[in-house]
Amino acid sequence: MLNKGKIYMSMTSPNEVINAYKLQFRKDFLLFLKCRAEEVISGRRMVLTFMGRRSNDPTSSEDNFYPWELIAKSFNSMVSEGLIEEDKLDCFNVPYYAPCLEEVKQLVKEESSFFGHRFEAVEVEWDGDVKLSNNQSDEHSLCKAALAKGERVAKIHRAVVESMLERYFGKNVMDDLFQ
Repeated sequence: MLNKGKIYMSMTSPNEVINAYKLQFRKDFLLFLKCRAEEVISGRRMVLTFMGRRSNDPTSSEDNFYPWELIAKSFNSMVSEGLIEEDKLDCFNVPYYAPCLEEVKQLVKEESSFFGHRFEAVEVEWDGDVKLSNNQSDEHSLCKAALAKGERVAKIHRAVVESMLERYFGKNVMDDLFQ
């Protein structure tokens, strides 16, 4: 297994895994642009919004796709507890790639059906923009706020990825996974 114990590319993933993600995104995005070019009226504009990253390095800790790392760690714990099979985990890879702005620009230019009038990256907080402050009255309040933030983030991610993970790993492990 090339990406053993992981469900997504990471800093320790082999180059073959990282390149496979890049190549699949390239293929899919070029096809997407080609298909949209057939639908869009000449001279009109198209707005695309999707998750991306700041760094040119898809495994950069700057963009740190930490939720996938947390889910992988949880799955590995479930393997050690006998709740899911190790082979099943090792065969699963999240079908997701977050390009950087430069990759998008380059592919739009390469496909050539669209003129890149304006490319813009906008940062959105994935944790509900809840700030933890060291100025909170006591350690108990800080811990309580951190726990609430963690639960909120888990619910957000569960809403997004549960159906995909459930289909592969089964409904019976989802509550344990997102606990």
